[in-house]
Amino acid sequence: MEKYLIIIQKAEKNYAAFSPDVLGCIAAADTVEETKSLIKEALQFHIESMIESGEEVPEPKGLIFHIEDGIFKDDEISGEYYITEVEVPVPQHA
Repeated sequence: MEKYLIIIQKAEKNYAAFSPDVLGCIAAADTVEETKSLIKEALQFHIESMIESGEEVPEPKGLIFHIEDGIFKDDEISGEYYITEVEVPVPQHA
């Protein structure tokens, strides 16, 4: 299992989530809890697809890395948001 950082942002009518470690993987739902559940499923599916395609699976970098890398600069993340982690099974691959 790997712990991936996720950011859940309040949108106009729902919540949207992404992981800065796994670009292109997003989820949205009506509640924070539902959004967290969906992004966990999306990450697992995304990572499995990467493995099947022979792509390298990104390593989780953690909150400190992303703060130092500037994730909160230039209004990339603003408004109401939540930061958490989800555990995702990452199958061993060659």
